[in-house]
Amino acid sequence: MFPTQNLNLLYDQDILLWAEDTVAKLRARDFEHLDLEHLIEEVEALGISQKKELISRLIVLLEHLLKRLYVNLPHDYNGWERTIRTQRGELEVLLDAVPSLSGRWELSFDKAWQIALKNTRKEYPKIPFPAEWPYDRSIESILNHDVWLEASEEPEESE
Repeated sequence: MFPTQNLNLLYDQDILLWAEDTVAKLRARDFEHLDLEHLIEEVEALGISQKKELISRLIVLLEHLLKRLYVNLPHDYNGWERTIRTQRGELEVLLDAVPSLSGRWELSFDKAWQIALKNTRKEYPKIPFPAEWPYDRSIESILNHDVWLEASEEPEESE
């Protein structure tokens, strides 16, 4: 374990070594010699990164759902559907690992929708994408329902 006066230097030079030292001190219940300032910073960052991952994965999922629903490029459907499956799986894993993120679903969905819509409109400027998500936006629906199959009676727009 490193002396307290070297902790700031250690944190700046080798965060992995700092983390290992911090864990060792926590396990030894050596709270007096913890680098509390950086420990608090890292714990806060961990929570922030989980929220960012939820939004980031939702953005990718919604972009690909929009493409699959509204962009008439059948040769791209398979790739878009593969990305949809991958993001759904990753979101399930994330929500299982961090159940409290479910309570942030609506807010995260709203933010992700705005970004996904903006990105997809830039990529396909001639496609009239809806301003609001036109389907059920619950976790269950977004992670499990292939809305393009339900929407297949609606004519798809072409680029």
